[in-house]
Amino acid sequence: MKLLRVGETGAEKPAILDKDGNIRDLSSHIYDIENDALSAASLAKINALNLNDLPIIDSDSRIGACVGNVGKIICVGLNFADHAAETGADIPSEPVLFFKSTTSICGPNDEILIPRGSEKTDWEVELAVIIGKKATYVDEADAMDHVAGYAVMNDLSERAFQLERGTQWSKGKSADTFGPLGPWMVTKDEITDPQNLNMWLDVDEHRYQQGTTKTMVFGVAHLIHYISQFMTLMPGDVISTGTPPGVGLGQKPPIYLRVGQKMSLGIEGLGEQHQLVGKA
Repeated sequence: MKLLRVGETGAEKPAILDKDGNIRDLSSHIYDIENDALSAASLAKINALNLNDLPIIDSDSRIGACVGNVGKIICVGLNFADHAAETGADIPSEPVLFFKSTTSICGPNDEILIPRGSEKTDWEVELAVIIGKKATYVDEADAMDHVAGYAVMNDLSERAFQLERGTQWSKGKSADTFGPLGPWMVTKDEITDPQNLNMWLDVDEHRYQQGTTKTMVFGVAHLIHYISQFMTLMPGDVISTGTPPGVGLGQKPPIYLRVGQKMSLGIEGLGEQHQLVGKA
């Protein structure tokens, strides 16, 4: 299933994409795509619905972030061997974790706002894992039981805030609009192998990132296991699993986003995002 949220910011309705590409309103069956609605039982009930009985939502409606009421976003740094190489960093022996503020979340096609004082706003296409079941001290063999689905995330980053203003990466990751999520959450039954997905990102139609989740240092199952040793993962939490090579920081010389540019990005089977760059 492809689950999404449609409507103006703060007033999104839960929806589902049918086989013909129509957006169908789920609001008579679930309050939102969040928390308990992401459980296996809830997803099974949605999957059993006759989608032809659900109202069609105008396809021109704004698409919001595919998950609502996100409790936390846990990001994984330097998790692609080829990306670590382009930044001159060593491949980590354990996952590098940091938080991204939930106030950074926005719709997949919303305008991206370069924050005040920024000169080094960068892009990062990433596979987002949506948690569907509480996870505490999870064995790696059981980790995938806690996944509701997957989505595209652009883990936008202000590199000076991230790397030149102390040691807290979150400062460079958490500006408003720095977390486009969606267009939809694809339930895990539709993704046979999350470690075999092609990823790409263009700026002004120039392909900067082209990679695959095959080169992730730590795979999805290990990340869920590892993170759950340090904190409890709750339904609706998002793990952003790292980016392949081709970020602006890795160009020679580095290239950063400018007002008026357009980004397009996507992951195989998970849809695409399209964003115009503005300024806060």
